[in-house]
Amino acid sequence: MVATLRVVYPRSIMAKGKSIYSCSECGATSAKWQGQCPGCGEWNTLVESAAERPTGHRFESPAPVPRLLKLSEIEARESERIATGIAEFDRALGGGLVAGGVVLIGGDPGIGKSTLLLQALALMSSGCEVLYVSGEESGEQVALRARRLGLDTRSLQLMAEINLERILATLQAEQPQVAVIDSIQTLWSEQLSSAPGSVAQVRECAAQLTRLAKQAGITVILVGHVTKEGALAGPRVLEHIVDTVLYFEGDTHSSFRLVRAVKNRFGAVNELGVFAMTDKGLKGVNNPSALFLSQHGQDVAGSCVMVTQEGTRPLLVEIQALVDTAHGNPRRLTVGLDAQRLAMLLAVLHRHAGIVCFDQDVFVNAVGGVKISEPAADLAVLMSITSSMKNKPLPSKLIVFGEVGLAGEIRPAPRGQERLREAAKLGFTRALIPEANRPKQAIAGIEVIAVRRVEDAVARIRDIE
Repeated sequence: MVATLRVVYPRSIMAKGKSIYSCSECGATSAKWQGQCPGCGEWNTLVESAAERPTGHRFESPAPVPRLLKLSEIEARESERIATGIAEFDRALGGGLVAGGVVLIGGDPGIGKSTLLLQALALMSSGCEVLYVSGEESGEQVALRARRLGLDTRSLQLMAEINLERILATLQAEQPQVAVIDSIQTLWSEQLSSAPGSVAQVRECAAQLTRLAKQAGITVILVGHVTKEGALAGPRVLEHIVDTVLYFEGDTHSSFRLVRAVKNRFGAVNELGVFAMTDKGLKGVNNPSALFLSQHGQDVAGSCVMVTQEGTRPLLVEIQALVDTAHGNPRRLTVGLDAQRLAMLLAVLHRHAGIVCFDQDVFVNAVGGVKISEPAADLAVLMSITSSMKNKPLPSKLIVFGEVGLAGEIRPAPRGQERLREAAKLGFTRALIPEANRPKQAIAGIEVIAVRRVEDAVARIRDIE
């Protein structure tokens, strides 16, 4: 008789699953932790999660091949827009919502994402079927907010749920035209064992909701959290799945909010919607240029007004500069502008205009909390720095725009005619612009001063009274 040896493993060891590490930026996976993601190269983005079991069999018969269509056989029709009832929100969306489109909106906590979407759904509920899915707040909390805002919610349907399968079943049964998911990080699917908010859960839930939106023609708006750096939390592939990505900008301590489109498959990017936070929710601002212009009692040194282009809308923004003697290492600080571009502009100013700032602290600020990324702000930044350096105010009612090259040349800015018309409409009488932007026909009410190089711009400013 042969004795057999039976080994009994502890239950905890048998139940232990395999772990993988997923990148929070690109979604790439790794069997072990690494400091740098092998997919996108970002540092410290790998997060541990439970490995998901594969579904299906590797030797299953492949799906039937669909019939291919020629592009000329497809009838292309312009998508009808669903107006939200909020003009500034529709502007950021490119004209309104599109049936079957998926919108991702992100921003800092408490900045007004849920408030804006609740207002929009309440306005749309009178003309179409809408559904608000709340995963962060209970039904009572949402009702209290709607009552505080004075909204008419008699036709607004609410669902407090975080289970993806139940949400999908409700969407298929009710077939609303617009559905808001607040937020995507709170959802979880029964098909995955990882916790809500993990990379796998966020990616799977967003993919399932997008698939349903395309099949049923439901417009889905996803609310996303942001990281400390201001980027949308979760895998970067989330932004590639959706059709439109909107960012809420602005200081939570200020009453003004900006909604910027950074991706839009149905409209122009960089469109900007401007709102003011009131006790009745977010209200659109008709003249946003007034928000970004400081009200000085008299002309001050270091202040220059530029015209920036946000999508199809020209905006007047005041650029402020402060140049002071450095105590130790000179500092270069920008708010709303690119700090690296400031260092380049200071070198150009020194080389071609003879204005030395290597021993000075230089601080540059875009008034109103707006972020300017276009190079057309270069000339306005240099003029504000020169004004602060010489302690001499720039001429009143002057606007400036233009890109500055390393050789000291001033390059044209796109849509220069629209910028000049907007400045003239707001009462500005002089414009310092690139020579290539000089209008062929004079614009009523504004004098154009066209320059080719940085030293010419500095000299012309000195000559103007």
